Amino acid sequence: MAKILVTGGAGYIGSHTVQFLLRAGHDVTVADSLVRGFAHNVPPGLLRQVDLTDTPSLIPLLDGVDAVIHFAAYIAVGESTKLPELHFWNNSAGSISLLNAMAQTGVSKIVFSSTAAVYGTVDVSPLPETLPMAPENPYGESKATVERILDWMDRCRGIRSVRLRYFNACGAEPGLGIGEEHDPETHLIPLIFRAIESGKPITVFGNDYPTLDGTCIRDYVHVSDLATAHLAALNWLSSGGATGAYNCGTGHGHSVLEVIRAVEEATGRTVPYVVGPRREGDPARLVADATRLKTQLGWTPRYTDLREIVRTAWEFEQFRLARRSA
Repeated sequence: MAKILVTGGAGYIGSHTVQFLLRAGHDVTVADSLVRGFAHNVPPGLLRQVDLTDTPSLIPLLDGVDAVIHFAAYIAVGESTKLPELHFWNNSAGSISLLNAMAQTGVSKIVFSSTAAVYGTVDVSPLPETLPMAPENPYGESKATVERILDWMDRCRGIRSVRLRYFNACGAEPGLGIGEEHDPETHLIPLIFRAIESGKPITVFGNDYPTLDGTCIRDYVHVSDLATAHLAALNWLSSGGATGAYNCGTGHGHSVLEVIRAVEEATGRTVPYVVGPRREGDPARLVADATRLKTQLGWTPRYTDLREIVRTAWEFEQFRLARRSA
């Protein structure tokens, strides 16, 4: 059993990882500002409401901690282009504050929630970690900045890190009552659910890509598999593993229309959608080469069937709607 501080543990991926840490017998404390997270995602007694940029407030939370799992970040790409300073302050400066507190308290292991957005737009599929970081928006740059800082913190301060570069997080762990509740929502599967519920068509951006059905292909990785990747990263660092970056995806892609069909199958309802023009910067394919994560850290995704992934997301969506109307 280890004592773990989870930042951003009231958010979507963080709250799932907290549950998996608890199942594994770890002692967990959650640090979250609740600006974007939800207190109802955190088991009673674990939450400490704190702003990550407030370094002195982090010091007592790190007392006796063996490792940090760091999720706390703003993730909306569109928002980052309108308010870049907000994302750099929260994502980059907040991470520096956390690393400062770790250095002061002697905590030397951190698992960092990064993103495939650090690669920018590339014509390679699947994407290996050997590609250079070339982000094309402030969100991706804020994450790439922290990745570079983490390399220096290892060299200069001995703080070892694993950076997990997520592809398209989705789904929900059955029975937990936690899932995607972003505001505004930007992820495809919950947006499709909203279209079903409201009757307002979702826009499919482009149907003339060089793919089988003309729509973009993405790597959809279940949130529970992301949680187990964090546990694998924690085990790697605890056993003396070196600092490194790892793609976190299934290695298989699905098109937008395939996702829409999977939602129709799971819900038994027709998805209203219209086709719009391509979005600038959207690559035709974005699929992970996750070989390094699988071979070095021993991670294997449990959810590999898109229909099953969508069914877990739909279960949470029904729970969310019932809670809202209660």
